[in-house]
Amino acid sequence: MKPINVGLIGIGTVGGGTWTVLKRNADEIARRAGRPIRITAVADKNVELAKQVTGGEARVTDDAFSLVNDPEIDIIVELIGGYGVAKDVVLQSIANGKHVVTANKALLAVHGTEIFSAAQANGVMVAFEAAVAGGIPVIKALREGLSANRIEWAAGIINGTTNFILSEMRDKGLSFDDVLKEAQRLGYAEADPTFDIEGVDAAHKATLIASIAFGIPVQFDKAYVEGITKLEASDIKYAEQLGYRIKLLGIAKRRENGIELRVHPTLIPAKRLIANVEGAMNAVLVKGDAVGATMYYGKGAGAEPTASAVIADLVDVTRLATADAAHRVPHLAFQPDAMSNLPILPMSEIETGYYLRLRVEDKPGVLADVTRILADQAISIDAMLQREPEEGEGETDIIILTHVCKESAADTAIARIEALSAQKGKVKRIRLEELQ
Repeated sequence: MKPINVGLIGIGTVGGGTWTVLKRNADEIARRAGRPIRITAVADKNVELAKQVTGGEARVTDDAFSLVNDPEIDIIVELIGGYGVAKDVVLQSIANGKHVVTANKALLAVHGTEIFSAAQANGVMVAFEAAVAGGIPVIKALREGLSANRIEWAAGIINGTTNFILSEMRDKGLSFDDVLKEAQRLGYAEADPTFDIEGVDAAHKATLIASIAFGIPVQFDKAYVEGITKLEASDIKYAEQLGYRIKLLGIAKRRENGIELRVHPTLIPAKRLIANVEGAMNAVLVKGDAVGATMYYGKGAGAEPTASAVIADLVDVTRLATADAAHRVPHLAFQPDAMSNLPILPMSEIETGYYLRLRVEDKPGVLADVTRILADQAISIDAMLQREPEEGEGETDIIILTHVCKESAADTAIARIEALSAQKGKVKRIRLEELQ
């Protein structure tokens, strides 16, 4: 059969991996897709790099739109990232009737509704498996493999940089700043790591997971986002003593009155599989009403792992290119006219457990005051840890784990505890999920 012609825009780490894997496994991929898939043109600002990678086997240009407007190209692979040129490339490709494969979670999390609507109107596909968790096929699992289920919740370690940092802090007892420098030296963290360490990257991915799991529009602007920059080694140590580990989780949870969509450091019982995902690895735990809990684990970044997902999308698009648009798998798993209007809940309405670290004067009556404040907000205590003060030290740490309660109740209790004369500074709060 006639080969599918692909225009690759961006031949950096993932683009280079895509070229390499597609060339190496060309015969196997063609057997799966039903016809050859070949990259016939590459656009990159670094033309010399593109020529070096492709070895003269594809047309090379620095003009991305020359690929977008080329009638001989069937699929555009967008791997340049960001919201600017990438958005124009994707929308113009769609307008020209071309299918799009992208790894751009930021673009889809912010502009996905516009992009998917345009694709629907033009009868083309936008495939984005590589946008979430690198080479792990979690999008396909949610969109197709679990389609019999009412998804109850999903929780994921979906940023390798932060997971590496937290693993190193736990293993070596180092501070956040020290481990971040090491992560940058090893190439796990960018020179400007803000998107990773502040939770933004994970929130982009969690937004897409929530949309596919629950059939709701993409709403990144309503996600709660909190990073790991304020975590201290002492909190990781205390959590360990209580039988928990701290991970940066992206959480999407269905409730009767709406959807919880949040990213933040989270205590997880150490016995859970996902709590033992270490280093730069990713894992996503999905709970369906029929199947129960399922976990997807693997490399969430890197040239060839991410290329694996990009090429899987190319195979899917190739298989379905001639299918009637109405019979393709919907972009967000649910038919476009059957999307839910369940709102994203404000953080005051979410329900979870809490780790609270108090720094208090070591004197009688303090603990009684704290427990009375929690009781007034109907917050029950699950476990408590009190550090013995050093000799001559007048202050001590009290660690409290609460049962599930509303965030608004926890907010009120924390404000009242901080108003106690015996409390020194702010109460450290980390949310807790049992993930049962």
